[in-house]
Amino acid sequence: MAMDIHRDQRRFKQIVRGRIRQNLRKYITHGEMIGRRGRDAVSIPVPQLDVPHFKYGKNGSGGVGQGKGEVGDPLSQPGQEGDGAGGAGSEPGSGHLVEVEVSLNELAEMLGEELELPRIEPKGTANIESEKAKYNSIRQTGPESLKHFKKTYLRALKRQITTGNYAPDDPYIVPVKGDKQYRSWNDVPLPEVNAVAIYMMDVSGSMTDEQKNIVRNEAFWIDAWLTNQYKGIETRYIIHDAVAKEVDEHTFYHTRESGGTRISSAYKVCSDLIASAFPVSDWNIYCFQFSDGDNWGDDNRMAFELLGEKLLPVVNAFCYGQVESPYGSGDFIDSLKKEFNDHESLILSEIPDKDAIYQSIKLFLGKGK
Repeated sequence: MAMDIHRDQRRFKQIVRGRIRQNLRKYITHGEMIGRRGRDAVSIPVPQLDVPHFKYGKNGSGGVGQGKGEVGDPLSQPGQEGDGAGGAGSEPGSGHLVEVEVSLNELAEMLGEELELPRIEPKGTANIESEKAKYNSIRQTGPESLKHFKKTYLRALKRQITTGNYAPDDPYIVPVKGDKQYRSWNDVPLPEVNAVAIYMMDVSGSMTDEQKNIVRNEAFWIDAWLTNQYKGIETRYIIHDAVAKEVDEHTFYHTRESGGTRISSAYKVCSDLIASAFPVSDWNIYCFQFSDGDNWGDDNRMAFELLGEKLLPVVNAFCYGQVESPYGSGDFIDSLKKEFNDHESLILSEIPDKDAIYQSIKLFLGKGK
């Protein structure tokens, strides 16, 4: 019986995962899971799945093949009798949703399968693990400085009780050499954190909350995939209007300024951050920039200089996503195309609305860099 239950549970999980995969595009587009995100898992609402069971009709009401009727007559269903009029019911409805918890790693695997994403081939020491001594075991020998007093005392107490030498009225515990326990260590692998995702976003007045929600949804899935590919990854955030600064995640998504736009200011902060904190020989660096394509007239020259000389040569990928805004000019992506002409490290994506997030993620992550 227990084996049948476990088999049924595994089958149920497979069905639920299949339902999530079927609706994955909707989840990517609408961002329903971001508000339900925990540290390592996400709660996903899926339609309730009922275990198949028999449903019986009313006593004396006949059944299929019984009573009056001609071939082809429709069969009435429970709840469909009469003219359809009636008051409020007291029975539960059938449209319930169930919150199913799925790990971020499993979610990333689903994303990779759905978008047919290639595995990333990291550079530097991305796959190297350093070893760290961790005191997580006990041995019978060792230096007195590592003696475990509690375990030694308990072992001595157990020995005296077993041999009949323990006097409850006059408890006196004397450990002997065989009672002594010492803390010991094992060398455990410690993955090196050597991949970084740097997000940049224009927060000037032309970027609305709708555009920021698109950025947030896309960044959620990008983070899930990169975290799945690397044993450790850091995330940094840069916002800018006419000036740029590094901020935390909450500030990144909830700041709106009233100034103009100088994209070069974000590139300068990003370049300085990489130079000071992330040596390019060891770190896998991913830059994701989101803008409505509006930039102050003469700033393109400075922005292209920083991008071409300081950023593109050192990153695994520089992904520029242009979200459509009713206020932005939208010219910057065309200028990038002309200036860099399909540079191997530059990936461009136009994101007119939330339905375009799906294809944008595939563009950004589809090269396996």
